[in-house]
Amino acid sequence: MVSRLYAQKYPLVLLCTLAALSWTWGPVTAGRSCSETRHVYAEKGYSTNTAPLTQISGEHLRLCPQDYTCCSSQMEETLAHQSETDFLSAIDDTSQFLHTTFTQRHRKFDEFFRELIDLSEKSMNQMFTKTYGRLFTQNANVFQELFVELRRYYSGGSVSLTEVLSEFWSRLVERVFSLVNPQYQFSDEYLECVNKHAEQLQPFGDLPRKLGLQVSRAFIAARALVQGLATGRDIVNKLSAGAGCVRALMRQWYCPLCRGMPSLRPCHTLCLNVMKGCLANTADLDTEWNNFIDALYQVSEKLEGPFNMELAADSISVKVSEAIMHMQENSIATSTKVFQGCGSPRLTPGRSRRSPKESGGNRRPFRTFSPEEKPTTATGTNLDRLVSELKERLRPMRGFWVSLPHTICNDKNMAADVTNEDRCWNGQTRGRYLPDVTGDGLMSQINNPEVEVDMARPDVRTRQLIMELRVATNRLKHAQAGQDTDFMDSKSPPPPPTQHKYYDWFEGINCSERKDKR
Repeated sequence: MVSRLYAQKYPLVLLCTLAALSWTWGPVTAGRSCSETRHVYAEKGYSTNTAPLTQISGEHLRLCPQDYTCCSSQMEETLAHQSETDFLSAIDDTSQFLHTTFTQRHRKFDEFFRELIDLSEKSMNQMFTKTYGRLFTQNANVFQELFVELRRYYSGGSVSLTEVLSEFWSRLVERVFSLVNPQYQFSDEYLECVNKHAEQLQPFGDLPRKLGLQVSRAFIAARALVQGLATGRDIVNKLSAGAGCVRALMRQWYCPLCRGMPSLRPCHTLCLNVMKGCLANTADLDTEWNNFIDALYQVSEKLEGPFNMELAADSISVKVSEAIMHMQENSIATSTKVFQGCGSPRLTPGRSRRSPKESGGNRRPFRTFSPEEKPTTATGTNLDRLVSELKERLRPMRGFWVSLPHTICNDKNMAADVTNEDRCWNGQTRGRYLPDVTGDGLMSQINNPEVEVDMARPDVRTRQLIMELRVATNRLKHAQAGQDTDFMDSKSPPPPPTQHKYYDWFEGINCSERKDKR
């Protein structure tokens, strides 16, 4: 019996199909051998105990046309399950590229960024130990705490980078102020007063602002990218095929087997209608998916340009040391103003009063690493290469879900070649498939003759995935502007339009020039 939905929507097509059936095959009669069907069925690992030796009446069939058949009821049920398995396998095989890319890129970037933070801390320890010796080791906890908090932020912790850096500079100014004035004893209350004056006196110059800007932009972008890659991986893992497709899948892939024509592939356009119906909800991801892929691409460009994580990680020790030098060089003026505002501190017992100039005169000269001494990552790669490889893999991901039906149906094992329109299975017999191919997405399936889709009830899982994509895209877009959505004021302006990838709009210099100046 022909599908009632199909007959109602395409009465003329049905007549043409029946005419083709009569013309191509003539009267269908029982007695044809089912040896080919039995052989293919057995190759799939199923028992042929219930498989007819010759064609029998098909009145018992529920999914395939009820003509003479080589399938028993049990065979039809088994093949229906097989068609669903084949469908899911086709989706998995086709989307394996996505899953592999997101999984591997997430791991590589995550390992790389974590190692950059480790190397930055190691670099600071080595540099400051050589420069300041015991003075650094006695105060190393200030710097250790900074990197603990930076790692916690990068790992997704509820940490404000602004607060982390502010707390670091506050603790550092207290330590350095005490070191440049060793002849005095400072109480906790006095050091709090020093901190209050530091906001106005800026003992470290403009270096805290510069480092804060550079570190914040780089860490926000790095975290957003890694979280985005994890989101892409999870979206692919969570996607499921549409329900209610078993009849259409069985009809296109295994009904030819039941008719004794196991080598006959479904017509290309029949396959497209079946796949577009079964993947209707998945296709609705397309707009948000493309926005998400674009945002990932743009953030990756920022990371190889003005938000470079390598430069930011390398700059921490350099800018902190420059800040200490600045405070030491201006210690007389700074200390004098602090003493005026906070009062005269107590002398350290056994120490005579010395001028700030004397106390700061024995500072060791600052020493930086030469290019040959700079540590390299154990991953054996660099950020530019990682970003380049990622962008190369992101490009073909646009439009993936809406083109999935075409990708599956272009497989010669899934459907006949598009040029083979007259020698393919049209759902009833060998011949041309006449209905038009439907559009993409859920709302276009109202005219799909192969799959009955309930358009009044959109798939809940797909709607959830769309929301996850929107959240991830929003985070990525704000990261392009150096903004963290977890620590934004509700009145914060939206992210500005994406600027040229190599131009640093905050510093006003080309990124390649900035590398040279470092």
